[in-house]
Amino acid sequence: MTIAVVKNCQPGLSRRLLAWYDRDHRDMPWRRTREPYPVWLSEMMLQQTQVVTALPYYQRFIKRFPTVQRLAAAPLDEVLLLWSGLGYYARARNMHRAACMIVNEFGGQFPDTVEGLRLLPGIGPYSAGAIASICFDRRAAVVDGNVIRVLSRVFNIHDDTGKSQTVKRIWTIAEALTPKARCGDYNQALMELGATICVPGAAARCTMCPLKSICGAFKKGCVADLPRKPRKAVVRSETHVVAAIYNRDHWLVRRRPSDGLWGGLWEMPSEVLVGRSTKKTAERLTTSLTKQATTVAARPFCDVTHQLSHRTIRFVGHVCTSARRSPSGNSTHWAMLDEIMQLGLSRAMRLIIEDLSRMKRNGKCVTRRRRASSAAQ
Repeated sequence: MTIAVVKNCQPGLSRRLLAWYDRDHRDMPWRRTREPYPVWLSEMMLQQTQVVTALPYYQRFIKRFPTVQRLAAAPLDEVLLLWSGLGYYARARNMHRAACMIVNEFGGQFPDTVEGLRLLPGIGPYSAGAIASICFDRRAAVVDGNVIRVLSRVFNIHDDTGKSQTVKRIWTIAEALTPKARCGDYNQALMELGATICVPGAAARCTMCPLKSICGAFKKGCVADLPRKPRKAVVRSETHVVAAIYNRDHWLVRRRPSDGLWGGLWEMPSEVLVGRSTKKTAERLTTSLTKQATTVAARPFCDVTHQLSHRTIRFVGHVCTSARRSPSGNSTHWAMLDEIMQLGLSRAMRLIIEDLSRMKRNGKCVTRRRRASSAAQ
């Protein structure tokens, strides 16, 4: 299909889509404004996250940090605490960095072009196009998972969407279709259609779709087959040993490295099990962190499996008693359990600490399989 053909489809497609959106779009708090801060916040939270999950986080976040200036002035730990449980924590770290950049380098004003927005941490082509079109009425295309699904079906594209050339082709189509007027509403309509009507697989509600009369996949009866995706990566399994290091009602926590799994969050010290028993690993980890041997043999308090999107993690926790507290530093801290729960923790670590509290109350090791957030980074 040539771009000329795509452009010929543009007037009818955008007209149908905008009429549907005006009538049937969901009422979201970030759609009640054209101010860039709430729109940017929503776009960051909705990356790889469904609206129903992100909405309460958005409401808490915007209440605590109503402006980009307030967000920039906040400690990163406070930002991570409010983000705790939402997953993909690099988004929160990038948001905080971007807020500081907006305040310190852009005079508190968001850049109003795609190119300017791309300078901010965490903002890629999709987010830049969304913010520029919605907030600044720029003619800019957007391509996310929803848009890929809609355009693959409308134009009956059977190429593997896991390949860069296919995604590049869909970007070209999206740019050709983008109207000059009401571009922000059009982009939101396209994403809304993919989220509510043109949903994955056989669940697609084609009879309610405003584009069914021009949809190639609907005409060919292959909607459920598109878009074509690469095979899912094999989910790997690993065991993490958690050392709950105890001294007189206080427990040692440390900050994880900023990169990688649960980057920048706090945890009871843990490491991946490699070639030794979980008990010996916990004791060695305690000795390493407190510079002394444990005075009481490590005892188990949990054996819990969490399923993430990309790996299955078995957490085995041991309580390790320390004779004295090692000094706290920038990356380590001694605190009571209720104080630890006020830190920025991953959902998995928050549940593990809850298990530790239960073990303290009833003296029993907690063993169970529990599904954690599928969004971990």
